[in-house]
Amino acid sequence: MKNVTERLVTQAFRELLTSVPELCQCDVCREDVLVYALNRLPPHYTSTLKGEVVSKLEMEAGQGSIDVTVVLLDGMRRVADSPRCKKALARPS
Repeated sequence: MKNVTERLVTQAFRELLTSVPELCQCDVCREDVLVYALNRLPPHYTSTLKGEVVSKLEMEAGQGSIDVTVVLLDGMRRVADSPRCKKALARPS
C-alpha cells in the first residue's frame, strides 16, 4: 500500500526548496513542512503499480499539482517563520 500524495509532496518539496531560502534545511524543519502539507492534502492510496501510476498522473495534472505547490509553500513559510529545530533555538532573539 502506498500513499501517492506523500511521494508527490516529497518530490515537490525538493523542487521548491530554493524558492524559500530562509527555510532551514535540517531534518526537523523538512519533516515539519512535509507533515504540514500532508495533513492538508487528501491522501491517495494505491495497492498496485498500475493504480500508483494512474493516481500520480491524475494528481500531477491540473489542480492536484497546484494544490500541492500552494500548501507546500505555505508550510515552508510557516516553518521558516517559527522553526522548532536546534538551529532556531540557538538564534539570538
